[in-house]
Amino acid sequence: MNRREFIRNTSLAASTLMLAPSLASASETGFPVVRIPEAKRKFTSPAVEKTIARVQSSIGNRELAWMFGNCFPNTLDTTVDFEVINGRPDTYVITGDIDAMWQRDSSAQVYPYLPLMAEDPQLQQLIAGVINRQTRNTLLDPYANAFYKDPSKESQWKSDFTDMKPGVHERKWEVDSLCYTIRLAHGYWKASNDTAPFDDAWREAIAKIVQTFREQQRKDGHGPYHFMRRTEFQTDTVAGRGYGNPANPVGMIFSMFRPSDDATIFPFLVPSNFFAVVSLRQAAEMLEQISHDAALAGQCRALADEVEQALQQHAIVHHATLGQVYAYEVDAYGNYYCIDDGNVPSLLSLPYLGAVKASDKIYQHTRGLVLSEANPYYCQGRAADGPGGPHVGMGMIWPLGLIVEGLTGTNDQEIRRCLLTLQKTHAGTGFMHEAFNEDDPGKFTRPWFAWANTIFGELVLKTFTQKPALLN
Repeated sequence: MNRREFIRNTSLAASTLMLAPSLASASETGFPVVRIPEAKRKFTSPAVEKTIARVQSSIGNRELAWMFGNCFPNTLDTTVDFEVINGRPDTYVITGDIDAMWQRDSSAQVYPYLPLMAEDPQLQQLIAGVINRQTRNTLLDPYANAFYKDPSKESQWKSDFTDMKPGVHERKWEVDSLCYTIRLAHGYWKASNDTAPFDDAWREAIAKIVQTFREQQRKDGHGPYHFMRRTEFQTDTVAGRGYGNPANPVGMIFSMFRPSDDATIFPFLVPSNFFAVVSLRQAAEMLEQISHDAALAGQCRALADEVEQALQQHAIVHHATLGQVYAYEVDAYGNYYCIDDGNVPSLLSLPYLGAVKASDKIYQHTRGLVLSEANPYYCQGRAADGPGGPHVGMGMIWPLGLIVEGLTGTNDQEIRRCLLTLQKTHAGTGFMHEAFNEDDPGKFTRPWFAWANTIFGELVLKTFTQKPALLN
């Protein structure tokens, strides 16, 4: 089953039936026990459990405390498969409801645990295993977005019109997939000083990433990637006979799909190109200090500079009421699309990813667009207001968007509003979802979406550390 089919098949009735037994057995605190039993958890981290206990015992909002205890460990509880292969840690991470490892999701799912590695060596090994597996995935196919644990397994999408290989679940080219692998590697290195995952294979994977980004600047033709699929969904296939709509090769990187796995309209996906600039510079730092490869580091920095310059020239557009803003997609011929998507990278998430400062004037204008009716996918409903996106459709708010709004917010009132909105829209489940209806949170998609759960935990933990009064 793919993500879109899962969304289509998720119903309010099924969700309500699934919750009924747990709600009936509520504990004395008034909240049901919904976390998976300890004996069935995939991985237990003493550092994570200690953090949960510390937060839950210290904040006054008991419902948020309960939700944090459910959500923050959800990736470890339910999605990781850790082992040691040939003396090296190896970790396969599913998204939740689909048995496949997305490069993006797996990075984002474990990233919030990085600060806890210092007090939990096994947690550090688990995350090192994610990096090792992502390195192998990248070397197998840098254009693929999702992989299987079994390298010989054939995909249900093997009939897609693209160069499918065994071990690849789906081959949707998304710039952010490769950026996320670098982000996790850099964050791991900075948090641990451990260089064990960054061997010759890792350096080769970085070289493959640079090669792929260069190919997808498309200065010398389309490059090797193309994709089409027989489908009833327009966003599941690529225009232009599989090469996408035309764009002016000015130095930005073509992305055929968004982080939602939906096809782009204009091929220069602005948030992903900003992400690439950050990631290439992180890779350069690691290559110089760990691999001592000044030449490849220089290539990374040169490419980052080129993409950054193209963004400054072509990604900033004039909005009639808000002034200069960052467009979501452009073609560098003067055409652009001013929306945002609930997934990450998004325009809203640029400070979270380290791409711009939250105080950046153009970002602030863009934030004003994203979080208002100027964005056609911003939702204002009877139950809640918040960012949405095209993937699920109109009137559906993304918890990821609300979480990122909170993580990038500088106003206490806004952060508190995001937390309270998430609190009142989990539909009694104690977990985050992919999206929920703006008028009825009980109508939601993906009851098991580990990334949203873990990053919600990241928001609560950041607030607990920096602004604890907001959790009372």
